Amino acid sequence: MRDEAEHRRGSEAVDFGARRCRDAEGVSGGVRHLYVHMPFCVHRCGYCDFVTAVGRRGQHAAYVEAVLGELELERGLLAEPLETVFVGGGTPTFTEPAALERLLHALPEAAELTVEANPETVTPELARLLAAGGVNRVSLGAQSFQPGLLSVLERRAGPDDVRRAVDTLRDASFDNISLDFIYGIPGQSASALQADIKQALLLEPEHMSWYELEAKPGTRFTHSFGEELARQAEAMEGYFELVVERLTEAGYRWYETANFALSSDRDGGRDLRSRHNLGYWLGHDYLGVGVGAVSTVNGLRWRNAPRLAAYIEAAVAGERPARESEPLSDETVMRERLMLGLRLDEPLRLSDVNEAIDTDALARLRRLELVETAGSGVLLTPRGRRLGGGVTAELLAYTDT
Repeated sequence: MRDEAEHRRGSEAVDFGARRCRDAEGVSGGVRHLYVHMPFCVHRCGYCDFVTAVGRRGQHAAYVEAVLGELELERGLLAEPLETVFVGGGTPTFTEPAALERLLHALPEAAELTVEANPETVTPELARLLAAGGVNRVSLGAQSFQPGLLSVLERRAGPDDVRRAVDTLRDASFDNISLDFIYGIPGQSASALQADIKQALLLEPEHMSWYELEAKPGTRFTHSFGEELARQAEAMEGYFELVVERLTEAGYRWYETANFALSSDRDGGRDLRSRHNLGYWLGHDYLGVGVGAVSTVNGLRWRNAPRLAAYIEAAVAGERPARESEPLSDETVMRERLMLGLRLDEPLRLSDVNEAIDTDALARLRRLELVETAGSGVLLTPRGRRLGGGVTAELLAYTDT
């Protein structure tokens, strides 16, 4: 599932160099964000490049015990209580119910507990299981309401499954639902995108994520649709403009490049932004547990190896899984802080990123009204946000290292 996540799991694409480690010695506690990776899916979609495992129902219970074992080994890194826990995948709600229930009841307490779900997995029984497990936010992978486009994406759920899933969650008293969508799908037109936006707004979700389709090189999706993906790339800017325009008109706050939260004046003053993802974008430390999961704590980033059998074997032996690690330099931290922070609609403190900014570029982009400074902070203007990564790249100061 493509979650809110170049951001949820945004660091999964990091190049770690080659240094391997067995643990995270020398790091200390205080981490307030926890990511739990559940890799199991009924089917691997052609565009997906996350760490997933198809089926494997006989391993679900053992995997949950492995995750909880790793969590116990790293418990000293975590603050109490946590601010957020995000259970992503994969399709967490494909996990065998008893194993999923075991996981949810064993997780640390958190103000926001999100679980990803595919619409076809959402039943009244599942909704009750999630609620009883303390889940207070569900992220549904809708992707589109067009059957033909869903078929291209190899999604198992149809448009009615999405609507039914939302109704089922509402019946179970869930009042914080996020819907994920993709645009730039081979065969998609502007009118089809408008239809998706209209159908999404009818469901009145508290949060929506709209992602440009990113088919990584080497996936079977790029082999099947390479030429059409190239044609769609030319339409992406217009699609993005359409999404932003329609959702902001409907009362959603465009708080991050691809994410929209129902404005607080429309929902009793609640802040409906994804608190977990905000942790990433604001440069907070986070712990990731599970096969392939990434952590960034006290200037050290590590990623668990993506091998499921080896992950479970390490847990049975009471050991941490094999990992790759990378110490983060102050320069790397600052550059990442700039790149991620400028995705948001609030000023980024200049003191946090000053050495990463090209001051000449900042002056030039201010004259072009692509960047503005507000007090001691810097942010992209609405026009600059629409150009996104290109403006941020211009701002970055380049070094010889």
